[in-house]
Amino acid sequence: MNFVKFLIQRILASIPLLIAISLVSFGLIKAVPGDYADMWMSRAMSMSGQGYDVLKPQADALREHLGLNKPFIIQYFHWVWGIFTEWDFGPSFVQSRPVTEVMGLRLPRSLGLALTAHVFATLIGAGLGIYAALNQYKLGDILATVIAFIGITVPKFIISLVILYYLAFVLHSQYIGSLFSAEYVLQEHWSLGKFIDFLKHVWPVLAISIMAGQAYTLRMMRGNLLDVMKMPYIETARAKGLSERRIIFLHALPNALHPIIMNQGSRLDYMIKGEIEIAITMGIPTIGPLILTSVYQRDMYVVASIFIWVAVMMILGNLIADILLALLDPRVRKATTGREA
Repeated sequence: MNFVKFLIQRILASIPLLIAISLVSFGLIKAVPGDYADMWMSRAMSMSGQGYDVLKPQADALREHLGLNKPFIIQYFHWVWGIFTEWDFGPSFVQSRPVTEVMGLRLPRSLGLALTAHVFATLIGAGLGIYAALNQYKLGDILATVIAFIGITVPKFIISLVILYYLAFVLHSQYIGSLFSAEYVLQEHWSLGKFIDFLKHVWPVLAISIMAGQAYTLRMMRGNLLDVMKMPYIETARAKGLSERRIIFLHALPNALHPIIMNQGSRLDYMIKGEIEIAITMGIPTIGPLILTSVYQRDMYVVASIFIWVAVMMILGNLIADILLALLDPRVRKATTGREA
């Protein structure tokens, strides 16, 4: 029961954080000079040839209709009140429909790709880190270090551009800039053929995300396990005659995993931002290109809503990491519940 109380306290403590993030996000968007009405007027001037004096009254009327002429704090509270009372994240000015509809397909795609890449990156990174630590200074350790170095130092958009060039100009691939081939776009239900076609389109996003994400976990896992293997209780376990495998997997590894689990929340946030960066570079229709075009077009409610959802995922990631850490280590359970679980 005390552990449930701890979780409730953590969730309640996240509410002020979400409010602060939403306020800062909304403020940053409003701090950019100009708004959607200015973008509309600029586009109308270039397309119609009409002058500033002719279009200015129409832009002012549009600004008043959308509520963009109201004070910042009024706009913010109106937006937040709509979210809490009606689950309304505001309208998309560009697409003239609710933000929830605009993000309806793109957000699950981004979160699904980011979560998948995060899981595989963590498992692969931890596995390579364990192998590197147990084979210190050997060929496997050197190769793992090189892989981690490449993943940490080479920007994801550079790798994306290289793969994009290879697919377009070397392989002349048709699986670029979309999630499905033409024959599966209108197919609502999933099938084996549609899933395979989906993988043909998104494998670069997953590969690059996993490559970048596993590097940090690999280095941390290797360093943690090497440090733990030098602890006195490991020497005591060896002196008692325990096998090396038992020492590693029952005594050393659980303690070496603590920092890995604690960083799962921040790493999930990193993977989501990485997916956005790769999707923008490769033109995959997720929230990456959406947030880029929305910032350019001053579609402020779309941008602010994306920021909020990324923050929610980061908070959930940290909460899940706390739960996993408590399940792994009885000492953490005792600290959080006040008694041995």
